[in-house]
Amino acid sequence: MVILPKELRQSTSGYSFTNITMAHCVTKVQLSISCTDLLDKDIGSKSDPLCVVLQSVGDGKWAELSRTEKINNCQSPEFSTKPVIDYYFEKVQSIKFGIYDIDNKSVDLNDDDFLGGYECSLGQIVSNKTLKGPLALKKGKPAGKGMISITAEELKDTRVVNLEVEARNLDKKDFLGKSDPFLEFFKQGDGGNWQLVYRSEVIKNNLNPVWKKFSVPLQTFCGGDMNKPIKVTVSDHDDSSTSDLIGEFECTTAKLLGAQENPVEFECINPKKKSKKSYKNSGVVRVKSCKIDVEYSFLDYVMGGCQINFTVGIDFTGSNGDPKSPDSLHFISPNGVNEYLTAIWCVGNVIQDYDTDKLFPAFGFGAQIPPNWQVSHEFALNFNPSNPYCTGIKGVVDSYRQALPQVRLYGPTNFSPIVNQIIRFASGAAQQKNASQYFVLLIITDGEITDLNETRNAIVQASKLPMSIIIIGVGNADFKAMEFLDGDNGVLKSMGGETAARDIVQFVPFRQYQNAPREALAQAVLAEVPKQLVSYFKLLGLSPVKPPQQTTT
Repeated sequence: MVILPKELRQSTSGYSFTNITMAHCVTKVQLSISCTDLLDKDIGSKSDPLCVVLQSVGDGKWAELSRTEKINNCQSPEFSTKPVIDYYFEKVQSIKFGIYDIDNKSVDLNDDDFLGGYECSLGQIVSNKTLKGPLALKKGKPAGKGMISITAEELKDTRVVNLEVEARNLDKKDFLGKSDPFLEFFKQGDGGNWQLVYRSEVIKNNLNPVWKKFSVPLQTFCGGDMNKPIKVTVSDHDDSSTSDLIGEFECTTAKLLGAQENPVEFECINPKKKSKKSYKNSGVVRVKSCKIDVEYSFLDYVMGGCQINFTVGIDFTGSNGDPKSPDSLHFISPNGVNEYLTAIWCVGNVIQDYDTDKLFPAFGFGAQIPPNWQVSHEFALNFNPSNPYCTGIKGVVDSYRQALPQVRLYGPTNFSPIVNQIIRFASGAAQQKNASQYFVLLIITDGEITDLNETRNAIVQASKLPMSIIIIGVGNADFKAMEFLDGDNGVLKSMGGETAARDIVQFVPFRQYQNAPREALAQAVLAEVPKQLVSYFKLLGLSPVKPPQQTTT
């Protein structure tokens, strides 16, 4: 049983604690913790500090993740125990660090001196790579000059094996035609069994096939062991029965890597034929190229210095209804919320941890604005077109609240002007030719888009730039056009037939999450952003500004 000390049982938010099992996540982050100038609680010697790490599990409850070792007589400890935490981009993961002076062998920290605590989000640590902050005692009182430093590192082998393979003179297996060959790669398991790691496409009616270039994560391909046995089989595909083995051979990743400079050939042997005197082989497999490259992850880019720039676009068209009426989607309830505000808070609270200056451009569209009452589809919420930036998500919310009574809701619902506005931002960043900037546009709307064709064209253009678009539909309107822009059912094309370079749009109807926890909406709309960011920089062949060192679990 974990006994939570009283100092960490409550924060300024009055949180309580429970033991709850954490969910599993593929991406893991390792934290390195050090402190300086800790309070000295021991008489005649220095403190013996230990750090306890807790993570919020919702509903004001905390779970202990890890404890470091105790370091004797040290006021500036560097702990060797490195907690490992499951990481989710689409969640705000609150972390609490508590430093204690350990004077006994009990696991209960309540009888040990509290030297200070620090609370932050995992996103803040990741985006800063190293986060430093002052330790605090109860009720925010400074813990002397005590400081804590937390460094994040992703635990992941990001290497991939890239292979180009062809074959020649394969055995003919079909009575009325040539073989339909495909490749399979297997690695040897600990028990000697063979585990499939890759299967190629089938090439019809060809005894000299050239298969498409393919990539397999090194961990999947050989478990990171270059000398682990690898078996390669070539088989003839049959639609109506099991495939026929043409031939096979065994090798290692190290031998395949001989093709880094020049092609490497392997005889394809059929075990049933090799005992025959006249048998030579069933063809030759030629590895044209085999290289190990690094495939960077979302965390590689963020921890390598990529800033995620968040922009908000809000629908002020007349179909929302009079903001003074309780039936309006813009009506702010006595609790101070509406669907627009909820969407801004949910998404913004996650994104803001990845933007160091916390300055967010915010725009409205579809309203008549003062002083001339012309319809605008990209007006700054703060009515300062030369500086549309709001300070923090609270600044966006405040600007929205102030703009609402100053504009006249009108129409139509045009997305393309605001998408083109962010395209201009992203185009400037793209000219830098590095992975330092990425843009996320959140559009919150109540209805049917009226400039669908112009928006299609803009999205196709945006797909070639460092940006993603999130659309949250509020109210009960027909959102078929939004689902079309999302492109999940097919690749989006411009009016001229140009295909989007990447899928960059994510649409979510707010009504599906109306009764769910607020975190659920953020998870739904932000889950695709990491993949979209990586796909853009991979498309351009851009490495992180500060590439990571390889670390494996």
